[in-house]
Amino acid sequence: MPRPITLFTGQWADLPFEEVARLAGGWGYDGLEIACWGDHLDVSRWDDDAYVQSRLDILERNGLKVWAISNHLTGQAVCDDPIDQRHRDILSDRVWGDGDPEGVRQRAAEDMKDTARIAAKLGVRTVNGFTGSSIWKAVAMFPPASDEWIAAGYQDFADRWNPILDVFEEVGVRFGLEVHPSEIAYDYWTAKAALEAIGHRESFGLNFDPSHFMWQQLDPVAFVLDFADHIFHVHVKESITNLDGRNGVLGSHLPWANPRRGWTFVSTAHGQVPWEPLFRALNAIGYDGPTSVEWEDAGMDRLVGAPEALAFVRKLAEITPPHASFDAAFATRA
Repeated sequence: MPRPITLFTGQWADLPFEEVARLAGGWGYDGLEIACWGDHLDVSRWDDDAYVQSRLDILERNGLKVWAISNHLTGQAVCDDPIDQRHRDILSDRVWGDGDPEGVRQRAAEDMKDTARIAAKLGVRTVNGFTGSSIWKAVAMFPPASDEWIAAGYQDFADRWNPILDVFEEVGVRFGLEVHPSEIAYDYWTAKAALEAIGHRESFGLNFDPSHFMWQQLDPVAFVLDFADHIFHVHVKESITNLDGRNGVLGSHLPWANPRRGWTFVSTAHGQVPWEPLFRALNAIGYDGPTSVEWEDAGMDRLVGAPEALAFVRKLAEITPPHASFDAAFATRA
Protein backbone atom coordinates (compact mmCIF):
# COMPACT_ATOMS: atom_id res chain seq x y z
CA MET A 1 0.00 0.00 0.00
CA PRO A 2 1.41 3.44 -0.89
CA ARG A 3 2.24 5.84 1.90
CA PRO A 4 -0.71 8.10 2.76
CA ILE A 5 -0.43 11.76 1.77
CA THR A 6 -1.76 14.17 4.35
CA LEU A 7 -2.08 17.93 4.68
CA PHE A 8 -0.64 19.59 7.78
CA THR A 9 -3.26 22.06 9.01
CA GLY A 10 -0.86 24.37 10.85
CA GLN A 11 -0.84 26.96 8.05
CA TRP A 12 -4.63 26.69 7.73
CA ALA A 13 -5.59 27.38 11.34
CA ASP A 14 -7.19 30.69 10.38
CA LEU A 15 -9.95 28.57 8.81
CA PRO A 16 -12.39 26.38 10.75
CA PHE A 17 -11.30 22.77 10.98
CA GLU A 18 -14.41 21.64 9.12
CA GLU A 19 -13.56 23.93 6.18
CA VAL A 20 -9.97 22.65 5.97
CA ALA A 21 -11.24 19.07 6.02
CA ARG A 22 -13.71 19.89 3.24
CA LEU A 23 -10.95 21.41 1.09
CA ALA A 24 -8.46 18.60 1.67
CA GLY A 25 -11.05 15.91 1.07
CA GLY A 26 -12.14 17.60 -2.13
CA TRP A 27 -8.59 17.78 -3.41
CA GLY A 28 -8.05 14.08 -2.72
CA TYR A 29 -5.76 14.03 0.29
CA ASP A 30 -5.79 10.81 2.30
CA GLY A 31 -5.89 12.58 5.64
CA LEU A 32 -4.90 15.51 7.84
CA GLU A 33 -2.01 16.05 10.19
CA ILE A 34 -4.01 18.07 12.71
CA ALA A 35 -2.48 21.13 14.33
CA CYS A 36 -3.29 21.74 18.00
CA TRP A 37 -4.18 25.41 17.55
CA GLY A 38 -6.92 27.49 16.02
CA ASP A 39 -10.15 25.54 16.43
CA HIS A 40 -8.56 22.43 14.92
CA LEU A 41 -7.72 20.54 18.10
CA ASP A 42 -7.97 21.65 21.74
CA VAL A 43 -5.74 19.30 23.72
CA SER A 44 -7.23 20.46 27.04
CA ARG A 45 -10.39 18.58 26.02
CA TRP A 46 -8.64 15.22 25.77
CA ASP A 47 -11.01 13.66 28.28
CA ASP A 48 -14.16 14.94 26.52
CA ASP A 49 -15.17 11.90 24.48
CA ALA A 50 -17.87 13.78 22.57
CA TYR A 51 -15.36 16.43 21.51
CA VAL A 52 -12.80 13.86 20.39
CA GLN A 53 -15.47 12.03 18.41
CA SER A 54 -16.50 15.30 16.75
CA ARG A 55 -13.01 15.60 15.23
CA LEU A 56 -13.17 12.03 13.95
CA ASP A 57 -16.64 12.62 12.54
CA ILE A 58 -15.46 15.65 10.56
CA LEU A 59 -12.65 13.58 9.08
CA GLU A 60 -14.98 10.72 8.17
CA ARG A 61 -17.50 13.02 6.49
CA ASN A 62 -14.74 14.23 4.20
CA GLY A 63 -13.16 10.86 3.47
CA LEU A 64 -10.07 11.59 5.56
CA LYS A 65 -8.02 9.82 8.23
CA VAL A 66 -5.50 10.99 10.81
CA TRP A 67 -2.12 9.39 11.46
CA ALA A 68 -0.42 12.26 13.33
CA ILE A 69 -1.18 15.45 15.20
CA SER A 70 1.22 18.32 15.85
CA ASN A 71 1.77 20.78 18.67
CA HIS A 72 4.78 22.82 17.59
CA LEU A 73 3.70 26.07 19.23
CA THR A 74 3.30 24.77 22.76
CA GLY A 75 6.33 22.46 22.53
CA GLN A 76 8.49 25.46 21.67
CA ALA A 77 7.87 26.96 25.10
CA VAL A 78 8.95 23.89 27.10
CA CYS A 79 12.70 24.64 26.89
CA ASP A 80 13.02 28.12 25.43
CA ASP A 81 15.00 30.83 27.16
CA PRO A 82 14.13 33.64 26.99
CA ILE A 83 10.34 33.42 27.06
CA ASP A 84 9.13 36.68 25.56
CA GLN A 85 6.62 38.42 23.30
CA ARG A 86 7.23 35.94 20.52
CA HIS A 87 5.80 33.22 22.73
CA ARG A 88 2.88 35.38 23.83
CA ASP A 89 2.03 35.72 20.12
CA ILE A 90 1.80 31.95 19.53
CA LEU A 91 0.64 30.45 22.83
CA SER A 92 -2.87 29.95 24.14
CA ASP A 93 -4.00 32.04 27.08
CA ARG A 94 -4.08 28.81 29.07
CA VAL A 95 -0.37 28.17 28.57
CA TRP A 96 0.77 31.79 28.74
CA GLY A 97 -1.04 32.53 32.00
CA ASP A 98 0.64 35.46 33.75
CA GLY A 99 3.69 35.25 31.48
CA ASP A 100 6.15 34.26 34.21
CA PRO A 101 8.79 32.38 32.16
CA GLU A 102 9.13 29.31 34.34
CA GLY A 103 5.37 29.12 34.77
CA VAL A 104 4.98 29.22 30.98
CA ARG A 105 7.46 26.37 30.60
CA GLN A 106 5.70 24.26 33.20
CA ARG A 107 2.25 24.84 31.71
CA ALA A 108 3.61 24.08 28.25
CA ALA A 109 4.95 20.78 29.55
CA GLU A 110 1.55 19.87 30.99
CA ASP A 111 -0.09 20.80 27.68
CA MET A 112 2.28 18.47 25.83
CA LYS A 113 1.27 15.65 28.17
CA ASP A 114 -2.36 16.35 27.29
CA THR A 115 -1.35 16.31 23.62
CA ALA A 116 -0.20 12.72 24.05
CA ARG A 117 -3.48 11.87 25.79
CA ILE A 118 -5.69 13.32 23.07
CA ALA A 119 -3.58 11.62 20.39
CA ALA A 120 -4.26 8.30 22.07
CA LYS A 121 -7.98 9.07 22.21
CA LEU A 122 -7.92 9.80 18.46
CA GLY A 123 -6.15 6.51 17.78
CA VAL A 124 -3.02 8.38 16.68
CA ARG A 125 0.44 7.03 17.39
CA THR A 126 2.61 10.06 16.55
CA VAL A 127 2.73 13.63 17.84
CA ASN A 128 5.04 16.02 15.99
CA GLY A 129 6.37 19.28 17.29
CA PHE A 130 9.16 21.40 18.67
CA THR A 131 11.03 21.18 21.96
CA GLY A 132 12.45 24.67 22.23
CA SER A 133 16.03 25.16 23.40
CA SER A 134 17.80 27.13 26.09
CA ILE A 135 21.02 27.17 24.02
CA TRP A 136 19.81 28.12 20.53
CA LYS A 137 20.68 31.71 21.49
CA ALA A 138 24.34 30.59 21.50
CA VAL A 139 24.31 29.34 17.92
CA ALA A 140 26.64 32.16 16.77
CA MET A 141 29.08 31.11 19.52
CA PHE A 142 29.79 34.69 20.59
CA PRO A 143 30.01 35.62 23.34
CA PRO A 144 31.77 32.26 23.64
CA ALA A 145 29.70 29.38 24.99
CA SER A 146 31.66 26.88 27.04
CA ASP A 147 31.29 23.14 26.56
CA GLU A 148 29.82 23.00 30.05
CA TRP A 149 27.19 25.61 29.22
CA ILE A 150 26.14 23.73 26.07
CA ALA A 151 26.04 20.45 27.99
CA ALA A 152 23.80 22.09 30.57
CA GLY A 153 21.41 23.03 27.76
CA TYR A 154 21.08 19.41 26.66
CA GLN A 155 20.59 18.39 30.27
CA ASP A 156 17.84 21.00 30.66
CA PHE A 157 16.15 19.53 27.59
CA ALA A 158 16.33 16.01 29.03
CA ASP A 159 15.11 17.10 32.45
CA ARG A 160 12.08 18.86 30.99
CA TRP A 161 11.15 16.30 28.33
CA ASN A 162 11.68 13.02 30.19
CA PRO A 163 8.56 13.53 32.36
CA ILE A 164 6.58 14.43 29.23
CA LEU A 165 7.79 11.27 27.49
CA ASP A 166 6.76 9.22 30.52
CA VAL A 167 3.16 10.18 29.73
CA PHE A 168 3.67 9.53 26.01
CA GLU A 169 4.80 6.01 26.86
CA GLU A 170 1.96 5.46 29.33
CA VAL A 171 -0.59 6.07 26.55
CA GLY A 172 1.35 4.39 23.73
CA VAL A 173 2.22 7.51 21.74
CA ARG A 174 5.59 8.78 20.49
CA PHE A 175 6.98 12.27 19.88
CA GLY A 176 8.69 13.36 16.66
CA LEU A 177 10.88 16.46 17.01
CA GLU A 178 11.09 18.46 13.81
CA VAL A 179 14.79 19.13 13.28
CA HIS A 180 14.62 22.85 12.78
CA PRO A 181 16.38 26.13 13.59
CA SER A 182 15.68 27.25 17.19
CA GLU A 183 15.28 23.66 18.46
CA ILE A 184 17.58 21.55 20.61
CA ALA A 185 18.23 19.59 17.38
CA TYR A 186 18.60 21.73 14.28
CA ASP A 187 21.17 19.82 12.17
CA TYR A 188 22.93 16.45 11.89
CA TRP A 189 25.17 16.60 14.94
CA THR A 190 22.69 18.30 17.24
CA ALA A 191 20.16 15.60 16.35
CA LYS A 192 22.67 13.00 17.53
CA ALA A 193 23.32 14.99 20.70
CA ALA A 194 19.60 15.34 21.47
CA LEU A 195 19.00 11.61 21.04
CA GLU A 196 21.92 10.86 23.32
CA ALA A 197 20.73 13.40 25.91
CA ILE A 198 17.29 11.79 26.07
CA GLY A 199 18.82 8.33 26.41
CA HIS A 200 17.60 7.11 23.00
CA ARG A 201 14.12 6.60 24.41
CA GLU A 202 11.94 4.71 21.95
CA SER A 203 9.20 7.30 22.39
CA PHE A 204 11.42 10.12 21.12
CA GLY A 205 12.30 10.42 17.44
CA LEU A 206 12.25 12.83 14.54
CA ASN A 207 9.80 14.50 12.22
CA PHE A 208 11.91 14.77 9.06
CA ASP A 209 11.48 17.96 7.03
CA PRO A 210 14.18 18.38 4.36
CA SER A 211 13.34 22.03 3.66
CA HIS A 212 15.29 23.04 6.78
CA PHE A 213 18.36 21.20 5.55
CA MET A 214 18.88 23.00 2.25
CA TRP A 215 19.84 26.45 3.54
CA GLN A 216 22.22 24.79 6.02
CA GLN A 217 23.86 22.93 3.10
CA LEU A 218 23.12 19.56 4.71
CA ASP A 219 22.45 16.32 2.85
CA PRO A 220 18.88 15.23 3.62
CA VAL A 221 19.33 11.81 2.01
CA ALA A 222 22.31 10.98 4.21
CA PHE A 223 20.27 12.12 7.22
CA VAL A 224 17.42 9.73 6.39
CA LEU A 225 19.78 6.80 5.93
CA ASP A 226 21.80 7.52 9.07
CA PHE A 227 18.79 8.23 11.31
CA ALA A 228 16.63 5.48 9.82
CA ASP A 229 15.49 4.10 13.18
CA HIS A 230 14.38 7.52 14.40
CA ILE A 231 12.28 8.80 11.48
CA PHE A 232 8.74 8.83 12.88
CA HIS A 233 7.08 11.13 10.37
CA VAL A 234 7.88 13.06 7.17
CA HIS A 235 6.97 16.57 6.06
CA VAL A 236 6.99 17.48 2.38
CA LYS A 237 7.99 21.12 2.23
CA GLU A 238 10.28 22.83 -0.25
CA SER A 239 12.89 25.56 0.11
CA ILE A 240 15.39 27.35 -2.06
CA THR A 241 18.57 29.33 -1.44
CA ASN A 242 19.24 32.63 -3.16
CA LEU A 243 22.83 33.46 -2.27
CA ASP A 244 24.06 36.17 -4.65
CA GLY A 245 26.74 37.78 -2.52
CA ARG A 246 24.27 40.06 -0.72
CA ASN A 247 21.66 37.61 0.57
CA GLY A 248 22.65 35.55 3.61
CA VAL A 249 21.50 32.14 4.80
CA LEU A 250 20.25 33.58 8.12
CA GLY A 251 17.47 35.52 6.36
CA SER A 252 18.48 39.05 7.45
CA HIS A 253 15.25 39.53 9.48
CA LEU A 254 13.39 39.85 6.18
CA PRO A 255 9.88 38.39 5.71
CA TRP A 256 9.22 35.21 3.75
CA ALA A 257 9.13 35.68 -0.04
CA ASN A 258 11.21 38.87 0.11
CA PRO A 259 13.64 38.53 -2.84
CA ARG A 260 16.50 39.79 -0.66
CA ARG A 261 16.25 36.78 1.66
CA GLY A 262 19.02 34.22 1.24
CA TRP A 263 16.51 31.39 1.53
CA THR A 264 12.78 30.93 1.59
CA PHE A 265 10.04 28.34 1.17
CA VAL A 266 8.74 27.76 -2.35
CA SER A 267 6.42 25.50 -4.31
CA THR A 268 7.42 21.84 -4.49
CA ALA A 269 7.80 22.31 -8.24
CA HIS A 270 10.47 25.00 -7.92
CA GLY A 271 12.76 24.12 -5.02
CA GLN A 272 16.07 22.39 -4.40
CA VAL A 273 15.21 19.35 -2.27
CA PRO A 274 16.34 16.12 -4.05
CA TRP A 275 12.93 14.49 -3.77
CA GLU A 276 13.45 11.38 -5.87
CA PRO A 277 16.60 10.25 -4.03
CA LEU A 278 14.85 11.13 -0.76
CA PHE A 279 11.83 8.98 -1.51
CA ARG A 280 14.12 6.14 -2.55
CA ALA A 281 15.92 6.51 0.78
CA LEU A 282 12.59 6.43 2.65
CA ASN A 283 11.76 3.24 0.75
CA ALA A 284 15.15 1.79 1.65
CA ILE A 285 14.67 2.35 5.39
CA GLY A 286 11.15 0.93 5.24
CA TYR A 287 9.32 4.12 6.15
CA ASP A 288 5.62 3.52 5.52
CA GLY A 289 4.06 6.44 7.41
CA PRO A 290 2.50 9.60 6.03
CA THR A 291 4.15 12.12 3.77
CA SER A 292 2.55 15.30 5.03
CA VAL A 293 2.40 18.40 2.86
CA GLU A 294 3.20 21.57 4.80
CA TRP A 295 2.34 24.53 2.61
CA GLU A 296 4.46 27.61 3.40
CA ASP A 297 5.12 29.31 0.06
CA ALA A 298 4.26 32.93 0.89
CA GLY A 299 4.44 33.84 -2.79
CA MET A 300 1.78 31.40 -4.00
CA ASP A 301 -1.92 31.09 -3.22
CA ARG A 302 -2.32 28.09 -0.93
CA LEU A 303 -5.59 27.13 -2.62
CA VAL A 304 -3.54 26.62 -5.78
CA GLY A 305 -0.43 25.28 -4.11
CA ALA A 306 -1.94 22.62 -1.85
CA PRO A 307 -3.58 20.59 -4.65
CA GLU A 308 -0.50 21.11 -6.83
CA ALA A 309 1.68 19.71 -4.04
CA LEU A 310 -0.60 16.68 -3.70
CA ALA A 311 -0.25 15.93 -7.42
CA PHE A 312 3.54 16.36 -7.14
CA VAL A 313 3.84 13.88 -4.27
CA ARG A 314 1.53 11.33 -5.92
CA LYS A 315 3.62 11.46 -9.07
CA LEU A 316 6.80 11.16 -7.04
CA ALA A 317 5.42 8.07 -5.30
CA GLU A 318 4.78 6.49 -8.70
CA ILE A 319 8.38 6.85 -9.84
CA THR A 320 9.83 5.67 -6.52
CA PRO A 321 7.76 2.58 -5.67
CA PRO A 322 7.98 1.28 -2.09
CA HIS A 323 9.79 -1.89 -3.18
CA ALA A 324 12.85 0.06 -4.38
CA SER A 325 16.03 -1.54 -3.07
CA PHE A 326 18.47 -0.11 -0.55
CA ASP A 327 21.10 0.10 -3.29
CA ALA A 328 18.76 2.26 -5.39
CA ALA A 329 18.83 4.94 -2.72
CA PHE A 330 22.55 5.28 -3.35
CA ALA A 331 22.53 4.73 -7.11
CA THR A 332 20.72 8.01 -7.73
CA ARG A 333 23.52 9.84 -5.89
CA ALA A 334 26.42 8.37 -7.86
